[in-house]
Amino acid sequence: MSLKDFLSALDALQAEAIDTLKAASDADAFEAARVKYVGQKKGALKDIQKQMGSVAPEDKKSAGMKLNEVKKAIEAAVEQAQSRLLGGDEQSGDPTFDPTLPGIRPRLGHIHPITQTINHLMEIMGRMGFEAAEGPEVEDPHHNFVALNIPEDHPARDPLDNFYLATADAGAERQNVEGTRLLRSQTSTVQIRVMEQNQAPIRVISLGRVYRPDAPDATHFPMFHQMEGLYVDTNVTMANLKTVLRIFATNYLGGDVEIRFRPSFFPFTEPSVEVDFYWDGKWIEFGGAGMVDPNVFRAVGYDPRKVSGFAFGLGVERLCMRRHDIKDIRDLYSGDMRFLSQF
Repeated sequence: MSLKDFLSALDALQAEAIDTLKAASDADAFEAARVKYVGQKKGALKDIQKQMGSVAPEDKKSAGMKLNEVKKAIEAAVEQAQSRLLGGDEQSGDPTFDPTLPGIRPRLGHIHPITQTINHLMEIMGRMGFEAAEGPEVEDPHHNFVALNIPEDHPARDPLDNFYLATADAGAERQNVEGTRLLRSQTSTVQIRVMEQNQAPIRVISLGRVYRPDAPDATHFPMFHQMEGLYVDTNVTMANLKTVLRIFATNYLGGDVEIRFRPSFFPFTEPSVEVDFYWDGKWIEFGGAGMVDPNVFRAVGYDPRKVSGFAFGLGVERLCMRRHDIKDIRDLYSGDMRFLSQF
C-alpha cells in the first residue's frame, strides 16, 4: 500500500469515528462505537495498524506518526463522548458523575426538643378543653406588672431583674411610664390580654418565651419558656386546679403522678401555692399556681363576686429536662447537633 493511500485511509477513519461518537445519544450507542473503533481485538484502529506492513520501509516513519495522531484524536473523541453522556466536563473529558453509583441520602432535620415539648403540652391541655393563646414578647408595664397586681415597689419590677428597652431612669422604669417597654418576664401577660378581650368562661393556655437577666447555669438561662394556664368561670375551686394539674402530669410524665401543693405567695393569685410532682421516687418542684386574685379580675373589668378562676405557670424546659433526663439547661441551646439529634 502506498503512503498516500494509507494516509487517506487514516483520515477517513478519524472523520468517521469522530462523527459516530458525537452522534451517540445513549450509553449503548457509545459502547458500540467505542468497540468498533478502539476495541482491543477487532477495533478499526487495530485493523488499520496491521496495514502498515504493506507500506514501503522508507515511508513507515511518516505512516507511524500519522497513525499515532489519529489514534489520539479518536481516543479523545471517546473520552468526550463518555463525559457528555455521563454528565461530566466535556472539555476536560473527566467524568464527575456516575449515575450507576448509589445516591447520597440528604441529612434531614427534626423538631427541637423544646418545640416537641410545647406541641405535646398543647395536645394534652387541648384534650381538657384549653385553647392556645399568644401574646407579644415585648410588653408594657401595665400588662407585665400593673394588671397582675404587682405594685410599684415590688422587687419583680426592679431594672436589675428585667430587660427594659426604653431609655429611662431606674425610678421611671419601676412605674407604668408611657412608652416604657420590656421583654416580658412571664406569660401571665397573655391571660390579661385574653380577659381584656373576652368574657368568662375562659379556658386558655399560653406557651412562649420569657426573659429574665439570670446568669446561665445548669438550671437557669436568660431566655426560657413557660406554659401559663387560666380557667375562669363560676364556682371554680382549688380542687379543680389540682385535678387539672394531676391529669396533665399523669399524661405528660406517665403513670399516676401525685401532686403536692405548698403554700406560697404570688401577687396575682390568692391563695397561692408551689406545685410539686412526685415522680420517679422523689418530689420535684415544677411551678406555681393559685386562685386568680380579685384585683386582677378588677383590672380587666371582671366582677370578682361573680366569677372565680385559677392560674398556673410551669417551666417548659423543666418539664422537658425531667422527661428526657437532661441535666443542664444550656445543652438545649448549645446548638450541638450531637446532643440535639438524640431527640
